[in-house]
Amino acid sequence: MEPKKNPEADLESKIGTFRLVGLVAVLALVLIAFEWKTYEKSASSLGTLQVEDLEDEMIPITQQNQPPPPPPPPPPPPQEILEIVEDDVEIEDEVEIQDAEADMETEIFEVEEVFDEPEIFTIVEDMPIFPGCESGTKQERETCTTNKIYAYIANNVKYPPMAKDAGITGTVYIKFVVDENGKVSSTEILRGVSGGKSLDDAAVAAVKQLPAFKPGKQRGKPVRVAYTVPVRFNLK
Repeated sequence: MEPKKNPEADLESKIGTFRLVGLVAVLALVLIAFEWKTYEKSASSLGTLQVEDLEDEMIPITQQNQPPPPPPPPPPPPQEILEIVEDDVEIEDEVEIQDAEADMETEIFEVEEVFDEPEIFTIVEDMPIFPGCESGTKQERETCTTNKIYAYIANNVKYPPMAKDAGITGTVYIKFVVDENGKVSSTEILRGVSGGKSLDDAAVAAVKQLPAFKPGKQRGKPVRVAYTVPVRFNLK
């Protein structure tokens, strides 16, 4: 007959084994705890990415609001059409003339008519002719006229007494015009005697006494012809 073991005695013999197993379990838990705190989760623990087919997804089309186009320019104004009226068409022009009375404060200017003076020549086809020089050739008539002018002035000029007493002498250059009618006009002094105004006046008076000429002509038309003569005052 085999002796029976006490169950308690059998358990006591396995206490060391249990302790070893428990220690291993505790160490395993400690290692797991350290590993959990130290390392981050790997990409595999994040789950799986589900890729969907992008071709099936419809992208909405957005439409931008554009500013409205500018309004069209206004049509050009109608152009005036110039109508040409024939000469044989009668045109009735109605002009209304109202009587206008000038106010007391209104200043009225008189408009002077400006007449163009005929041109003055110095040399023409037919020079003026002094009375008594009508015969002879053209050259003879002109020479006769020049000599007659000097002789007439010399015979009609009067030496002023005050200038003679003061011993004033000199030459006065005078310009005059024989107009279309043959009369002497536009007498002026080109150069007088210094300090001898009386001599200047005496020379002008003598020239103005010249008789009427036969007027000069240019292309058969009477014209104005200018002369310049020296009048000398000498004491003998």
